[in-house]
Amino acid sequence: MKIIVFGGSGFVGSHLADKLTEAGHEVTIFDLNPSAYLQESQRFIQGNILDQKRVIEALEGQEIVYHFAGLADIDEAMAKPIETVQANVLGTVNLLEAARQVEVKRFIFASTIYVYSDSGGFYRASKQACELYIEEYQRLFGLNYSILRYGTLFGRRADKNNSVHRYLSQALFERKISIQANGDEMREYIHVEDAARASVQILDEEYKNQNIILTGHHPMRFRDLLNMIREIVGEDVVIEYLPVDGGPSLAHYNLTPYTFRPKIGKKLVSHYYLDMGQGLVDCLDEIYHSSREGIEGANG
Repeated sequence: MKIIVFGGSGFVGSHLADKLTEAGHEVTIFDLNPSAYLQESQRFIQGNILDQKRVIEALEGQEIVYHFAGLADIDEAMAKPIETVQANVLGTVNLLEAARQVEVKRFIFASTIYVYSDSGGFYRASKQACELYIEEYQRLFGLNYSILRYGTLFGRRADKNNSVHRYLSQALFERKISIQANGDEMREYIHVEDAARASVQILDEEYKNQNIILTGHHPMRFRDLLNMIREIVGEDVVIEYLPVDGGPSLAHYNLTPYTFRPKIGKKLVSHYYLDMGQGLVDCLDEIYHSSREGIEGANG
């Protein structure tokens, strides 16, 4: 099929584009920034999802839309409520309207398990609004969709905005992880390649007009993740739990993202997935070698 990935240059979107290409699909990436991972068979379009004319042109001839663009950092969204609405809500509606006009077969949206929660601040609010628009476009115009609600993602190609990447970098280079938390918080981590693989699987008809949860196999206590990182990197790594000061950290959930909500999502779990420890080691390898390349380049 002909598939376009909005936000396909980013952390999750680039992995998704890889998996779609592996599955034999004709892939186009649309992003503000050129993709560092663009494959020879993939097409790239540089543009902004707020530019409706550009979006409609990009969608001509496409059968499936994956929407992974927008503002994804919770703390940044807390500091930028207007920009969050523009990038996430208005950007999504622009894509929906264009997808309706060109009559794509399905609109696939990257959401979050925060939609089940009272946590997540403006980021969560924007994703909830997007989901409502997507459902209404299906009801009014028959635009089919799949909503993918991701847990905490980690893996290669992440940057400092990714929490696991940030903890690994602190442990490796600073020998200290400092975080506003008590360590008892629960998270459901999923490796980005497992998430990308599942995000291709949902192209099957059974996932049409469904809300799908994509998280790890087992919840993990935050303290256990940090202790695992210390065991891998070295026992000299200090873990410092700082008191929560009432700032953006309160936007994150403590024990569970779930509060009572009437809309239920189905959790998709694969029997083939990357072990958490192996995934962390793989991330560390990328971080370490990227740092060495940066130092050698500077010393040129």
